[in-house]
Amino acid sequence: MTIRLTVAQALVRFLAVQYVERDGVRSRFFAGCWGIFGHGNVAGLGEALLADGPADTPVDGPLRYLQGRNEQGVVHAAVAYARHRDRLAAMAVTTSIGPGATNLVTGAALATINRLPVLLLPGDVFATRPAPPVLQELESPTGGDVSVNDALRPVSAYFDRILRPEQLPSALLQATRVLVDPAQTGAVTLALPQDVQAEAHDWPEELFAERTWHVPRPRPEPAALDRAVALLRSARRPLVIAGGGVIYSGADDALRSFAETTGIPVAETQAGKGSLPYDHPRAVGAIGATGTAAADTLAAEADLIIGVGTRYSDFTTASRTAFAPDARFVNLNIGAADAHKLSAAALVADARTGLEELTAALDDWAAPPEHTDRAESLARAWDEVVATAYAAPPPAEGGFTQTQVLGAVNEATEPADVVVCAAGSMPGDLHRLWRTRDRKGYHVEYGYSCMGYEVAGGLGVGLAVRDLAEDRVPVVLVGDGSWLMLSSELVTAIAEEVGLVVVLVQNHGYASIGALSESVGTQRFGTRFRAADGGPLPVDLAANAASLGATVVCPLTVEELTEAVRVARAAAREGRCTVIHVETDPTASAPDSPAWWDVPVAEVSEHASARAARADYEARKAGQQHHLRPSDPSPYGVAERGGPSGAAPDSA
Repeated sequence: MTIRLTVAQALVRFLAVQYVERDGVRSRFFAGCWGIFGHGNVAGLGEALLADGPADTPVDGPLRYLQGRNEQGVVHAAVAYARHRDRLAAMAVTTSIGPGATNLVTGAALATINRLPVLLLPGDVFATRPAPPVLQELESPTGGDVSVNDALRPVSAYFDRILRPEQLPSALLQATRVLVDPAQTGAVTLALPQDVQAEAHDWPEELFAERTWHVPRPRPEPAALDRAVALLRSARRPLVIAGGGVIYSGADDALRSFAETTGIPVAETQAGKGSLPYDHPRAVGAIGATGTAAADTLAAEADLIIGVGTRYSDFTTASRTAFAPDARFVNLNIGAADAHKLSAAALVADARTGLEELTAALDDWAAPPEHTDRAESLARAWDEVVATAYAAPPPAEGGFTQTQVLGAVNEATEPADVVVCAAGSMPGDLHRLWRTRDRKGYHVEYGYSCMGYEVAGGLGVGLAVRDLAEDRVPVVLVGDGSWLMLSSELVTAIAEEVGLVVVLVQNHGYASIGALSESVGTQRFGTRFRAADGGPLPVDLAANAASLGATVVCPLTVEELTEAVRVARAAAREGRCTVIHVETDPTASAPDSPAWWDVPVAEVSEHASARAARADYEARKAGQQHHLRPSDPSPYGVAERGGPSGAAPDSA
């Protein structure tokens, strides 16, 4: 039997019946479709998404529709939704052709870099080419089949263009396969020519039957597990680095059991923060260029690093200066490319399953007690640094330091609340200082560190919280630079009655890049917001937030800020949005670690500050490691080819 539908109608109906299952729990995968309509999708996907009833009635059709204000912003919201759902749910985003489609590129890059699923459905120019060039069509002298949507190819985990209805079923199956695969997921793009969207076709009814995609928990290969266990048993100063894979695989309990059984301390990446509560005896906090003194000290001393679900970004490795030259690595990751980084003994497996098997294999072994005790002592010392920073007096000229703001917000929120941030100086301060108490309580996008993610990300988290009926409040921390780039999805949050607490930090410029500019000798050039005469800009961000429909509060003291957050939390639980506007000093420093980040400095310069920065850069650069260690001997005594039986290969 067949069903006659347009391509767009068939696509929507297919998405509405896709499910995922993991650990016996089955749930609908596509949670909705964001969209902004134009001539490239209004008659195709717009008609397919239309529910029965008046067009302005907020009811669901085959697939829930959500209206956004900015295409990039709604991709961010969709990605944040998927992250909070541990990649077990995703959203689609539809746009018109032209600028609507190219606005997706930044969000697509963010999704793919962070390994988070989102389905992009941009309109495309006519497949039949009846009257080219049509409005917003790119005429390429190198090929008639090129459109602006090809800009999405390098930032997509999968890309296809549907030129005929017959191509749709296989494309949908491939697209969904990639989206649900934790090792391959990212942005998936199906470009949809506007005439093809509206074309009717007779579809097999099997295309619209419920389909369940099973998300596996692959086990480590036994020989690889034995090699990893042998390395662990030989270690004297091991350290775990917990990445986002721990959170997404629900491996936090397995990690806790592993750490408690073995006594190995646990450091966390940005995506992995929350893998252990901040006050767990084995937790030593953030690792790398934005790390704590505790974690970075242990990393420099470690003889074995156990990376779990981390892709080892340059911030995590402090541009490969964080670890000793002779450190060895065991990497547990569901993605083979990440598991093999840093010449590691690779365990290509699910994080939870891998940790459980490692724990079972090490039930009679533990790290030396002096190493465990030292790690706990370092973590306590760092927490005292955090407490002191949070309690520091305000600047003499008034206002707040950023550290004070973070401390007040941390104190006024509940353990399950979700702090959301992405760019500027706050992600670094949050990584080092935020006391995370819940596995989903920390949502900082630092794979792409995209300015403008914050408010849209909070919206996505809020929708996920509502869909899961969780008792959480998204708390967005956003600087003035990010706010000015993309705050429009605050209007969407208000329209959808998704309650947010937004703490808007006004420091009149780019605080993070300003500090970086000073460190490389360019004296904060181009990082301050200023009028043409050099004075401050007459910009009132509090009034701007109020004009978007939010309640706005402007506290002047820490006590007023703490109370404002508590009141805003209560309002958010009723679906209302509050913006708390605070003025901070961009030059006030926060507790830091000695870790480094590789940002090249001018090799020659007329500026003394740049010459001094170059000398420091060269000294730091000399400590950079490649970690090209030969593979470790097999624990079995497997014979080398051409050698005696039982001989192990030489080890450098």
